[in-house]
Amino acid sequence: MKHFLISLVFIIANHICLAQTDSAFLKAETVPAFPDPPAGFDIQRNDIPKGKLTVVQYRSKTLGELREMSVYTPPGYSSHTKYPVLYLLHGLGADFRQWIEWCQADNIIDNLIADGIIQPVIMVFPNCDSRLTVTDTSKANRSGRADGFAGYGKPFEEDLLKDIIPYIDSHYSTHRDSEHRAIAGLSMGGGQSLNIGLYNLETFAYIGGFSSAPNTNKAGGMYTNVELVPDIKAAREKLKLLWIACGNKDGLLWVSQKAHQFLTEKGIPHIWNVDNHAHDNIEWNNNLYWFSQHIFKPYKNK
Repeated sequence: MKHFLISLVFIIANHICLAQTDSAFLKAETVPAFPDPPAGFDIQRNDIPKGKLTVVQYRSKTLGELREMSVYTPPGYSSHTKYPVLYLLHGLGADFRQWIEWCQADNIIDNLIADGIIQPVIMVFPNCDSRLTVTDTSKANRSGRADGFAGYGKPFEEDLLKDIIPYIDSHYSTHRDSEHRAIAGLSMGGGQSLNIGLYNLETFAYIGGFSSAPNTNKAGGMYTNVELVPDIKAAREKLKLLWIACGNKDGLLWVSQKAHQFLTEKGIPHIWNVDNHAHDNIEWNNNLYWFSQHIFKPYKNK
């Protein structure tokens, strides 16, 4: 609880930002929105209940392929209780295991649940490259520069919306409305989360981009002709939380800066967390720790 109260103080003091456009403004806004999490926040603890990770195979009608994802169910999961769902998207060249092998998403959420800081939540880790299938996991065949990173674009978005989410909602005890569904990702997955979430506000009320890559609509260099936010009014009204984060040692910081600047100019409330880290698991674990404490609850512009 102490750390949660600290976070609220930081939000009140530092966010949401006024509309300014000059580079000096962006350079000045480099104070982290939150302190680093407490020591051991992402370490597996032996004295608490653990959630369960299950690798699930599903038939993607959209892609015509058998695909895989990992699903985390919280300690004490029961079909008699309905849970909110957090979808976490991985980075370029990785797969669904990145959030639980390089990062420690399951440990972070286990610890927060055990400490009574967040409510039990289901997490879903999809394969965010549509070319990854159960029978083809070869790195040589994955989406990249050769195909213009197409596997991380519309094909995955369609798979997520039409196959993955319906599968989760039909096989697990979930709340099925936007206010109980969040999407966030790291690097390429950060860009995907912003792109997909901001175009599907009826599906996601909580959106997070951590170290978002150049695939980020408008703000990155890949889709400069696609608006970051297609409906400004709807974003202001429907979003419960929009989170833009990056480390100041990250060469991709400019992507998040451009997204933050645009959102500020348009008056769209969001948390801007630029801290002292790089493009690595420290950055992503830290942001998951704080992001998970601000989802699935009323969010107001302080």
